[in-house]
Amino acid sequence: MISVILPIHNQADQLRAMVGEHVAGLAGLRQPSEVLLVLNGCTDESATVAGALAAADSSVQVIESPLAGWGRAVRIGLHEARGDILCYTNSARTSTIDLVRCLDEALRHPDTVGKGRRQARDNWKRRLGSALYNLECRLLFRLPTWDVNGTPKVFSRNHARLLQLSRDDDLIDLEFGVVCRRARYPIREIALVSSGRRSGQSTTRWRSALRMYRGALRYWQTQAAS
Repeated sequence: MISVILPIHNQADQLRAMVGEHVAGLAGLRQPSEVLLVLNGCTDESATVAGALAAADSSVQVIESPLAGWGRAVRIGLHEARGDILCYTNSARTSTIDLVRCLDEALRHPDTVGKGRRQARDNWKRRLGSALYNLECRLLFRLPTWDVNGTPKVFSRNHARLLQLSRDDDLIDLEFGVVCRRARYPIREIALVSSGRRSGQSTTRWRSALRMYRGALRYWQTQAAS
């Protein structure tokens, strides 16, 4: 069984189309599947739309996160998921084509951890910010991959240490990479076809980027001291 975890933040306007596309794409894999919509600090009508989708399709579940936070939403989804193959992804960016490609790779290579690798960013400022963050993570943690925050991320329950992620914030993707390296889980990077967002604008600005740079350094210091 495949479990797809989609943290949702104020996406009522495109939630119905997105979930419909994903459910149809998952059907093509010919495996039982479920889609978990984790409402992550929504202030729009996302909860109402998500509830209607779940009522109409038993493969769709709705989970409310009591507090906002990308990492918290991912962890709640992983805790509630029933699948043998687990996937979480950025619902605002991930196309159905990329989601299905990553899951198909996971089904064919169940011993590896799969992760998406974006080919391009929206503009040169975001490309620069991403390159600096990824360089920092590679130098501090000796990570073998680029695009630390790239999703979808897909793994099986046999990669048990990934079910023990602890970050509630954006650094959960860095923690994911660190856990894989320490547990010696082989990572298969999958080049993503789509580069644009499904809707909305990224919430990452220079201030939040600086917070991530500092957060990665503090995380490294904590890990070095433990």
